[in-house]
Amino acid sequence: SGSLASLFLLFHTQVHFNTWSKLKDVILEGKDAFISAQGMRLFEYIDSNKQFAEVFHRAMSESATMVMKKVLEIYRGFEDVNTLVDVGGATGTILGLVASKYPHIKGINFDLAQVLTNAPFYPGVEHVAGDMFIEVPKGDAIFMKWILHDWTDEHCIKILKNCWKSLPEKGKVIIVEMITPLEPKRGDLFSNTVFAMDLLMLTQCSSGKERSLSQFKNLAIDSGFLRCEIICLAYSYSVIEFHK
Repeated sequence: SGSLASLFLLFHTQVHFNTWSKLKDVILEGKDAFISAQGMRLFEYIDSNKQFAEVFHRAMSESATMVMKKVLEIYRGFEDVNTLVDVGGATGTILGLVASKYPHIKGINFDLAQVLTNAPFYPGVEHVAGDMFIEVPKGDAIFMKWILHDWTDEHCIKILKNCWKSLPEKGKVIIVEMITPLEPKRGDLFSNTVFAMDLLMLTQCSSGKERSLSQFKNLAIDSGFLRCEIICLAYSYSVIEFHK
């Protein structure tokens, strides 16, 4: 049903506490906080520590369920899609929700092979292993939630160019991410949430960050897309479309 409990548990693991303690090194010396704390990058650590991986993936799945239920209430962009590829879709939670509402959609859940090992069966969803930095499966539309904020602009452009190649003429990428406000307001819940997430990216993925609308537009243009637009808002998350 979706819950914040697993996310709360993730944020209170010793792994997270140790990484936050290295924030000073990031700001003053430009170091990678996660490497300083754990000796390797976040996603390498997830691959090497089964217990932490279970906590991490459960937190992502449960929180994603909450957000996606809201997205599916207000976003109509899936109605004309026949094949939807979820890039970095983990165990397929999101596509399972989308396919349950839109059973005409063929869902392709795309992630690394080790992530898909325990992926459950969802009607209408096929699990496909691969690397988004090399190639992305073809589809009418490509979906990404909480993926781009993990990476530098250069990495994002590489991913998005692979998406562009796999889309038909007038295809689209559907992105769910936070958008940083131009003028943060003191005491404003939305601003506080976005910038707290930005700090989280600074400590957990030193190459990651939350972005402004203009930064998303730059990513779209630099990747070959014609336009970028915000379609709707689900809690603190914007649903953004890049059109080919």
